[in-house]
Parts: sequence; structure tokens; C-alpha cells
Amino acid sequence: MRGIIRAFDEAEQELGISARLMIIAQRHRPEEAALELLGAILPWSDRIVAMGLGGAELGNPPSRFVNFFQASRERGFRVVIHAGEEGPASYVREALELAGADRIDHGNACVDDPDLVRQIAERQTPLTLCPLSNLKLKVIPTMEKQPLRKLLARGVRVTINSDDPSYFGGYLNDNFKVCRDTFALTAAEMTQIARNSFTSAFLDEGTKCGYLERLQAYVAVAP
Repeated sequence: MRGIIRAFDEAEQELGISARLMIIAQRHRPEEAALELLGAILPWSDRIVAMGLGGAELGNPPSRFVNFFQASRERGFRVVIHAGEEGPASYVREALELAGADRIDHGNACVDDPDLVRQIAERQTPLTLCPLSNLKLKVIPTMEKQPLRKLLARGVRVTINSDDPSYFGGYLNDNFKVCRDTFALTAAEMTQIARNSFTSAFLDEGTKCGYLERLQAYVAVAP
């Protein structure tokens, strides 16, 4: 932790890049291990914004970690849950209804449950879609099957992201470009997706507003 935080500080001082940590509990391990992890990271809580749940989904639903999510929230952390990539729509529903996720990583499978999509849109719970990773991992057979367009049309707060690009290929701009080309996204849609990224980030409102103003200024002069 000290090494990671020191690297964050150096990046901000030397490069102007800021970062905060999200700590991930591995879902194939018991909830007791997640609670132990939560206790272990508390000395650095001022540098941590969220507790997450990651790892192999199948057989490891979010409902196994309800106490962990509750304890994380009680300690002031946001909750982010990986759900609906390889797992079913029911895992996304558990992340939303049982864990009260502030953000859901992936969430692709929610399109199989129209009522769930409606709830996600109404709550404006962000989904972090990772198109090129989905293709590499065979979550989708072709890019056209990525649910970005369907979710965007239904008012879901979708974001476009890279996912371990050194493993799966495709940094952030690559993912934006492939989505633009596959779904014929308009400039307005691309701008909205970029806005979603800032409004979904765990930043203070002043910092968010600063980034949104920069985005708007860029859009105003972009060809």
C-alpha cells in the first residue's frame, strides 16, 4: 500500500495525473476473507474510495457478500460490483437490490431482463462496459452483440472503458473508436458517454464540474 500510494503521489506531482484506490475482494473466497481484507486496509482509508467485488462470477453471486458490502458502506466506502459479464442477469439484480451498488462493472447480462434495465436506468446506476475485453474473452461473439447501443437507447448511464489492456488489448481510445465505428455513434452520443464517465466517477462535485467544463469546451471547438 505504501508503495502504491507513493507512486500515486509522484504521478500527481510530476505528471498531473491523480488516482484513488478501489480495493477488490475476490468472490471465489469466503465472505470472511473479504471482511478481513476490509479490516486490513482501514489504515489507508483516506486514500481509498471504494470496495469492489471481482473474480470468477459463476457460482459466486453478490448475495454471498451482503455483510461485506454493508460493512464497507458503514466505513464510508462506495460499493462497486463486477456482475453480468459471464454471470446471469440475476447477479446484476443482486448487485443492484441486495448490495446497493454505486456502480456495476460490465452488467452486459442485464439486457436479458427488461425490468432490470428499467430499474438501472431509473436509478442511473453506471455500467462500465468493456467492449474489446468482452470480444477477447468471448463474452460476445461479435462487436455488434455488445449491448452498448441497446442500453444507451434505454437511458442507462453507460461508460466505455478499457479492461486490463495489456492482457486483452485495446486502451480507452481504441474502445471508443470501435464503438463509434460499430454503432455509428453520433458526436452527441460520444459526448454523452464521455460525460457519463465523469458523472459516474467517485470525485467531489467541484472536480467533476471542472472536467465537465473542459469536455464542453473541447466539444464546442471540435470539428
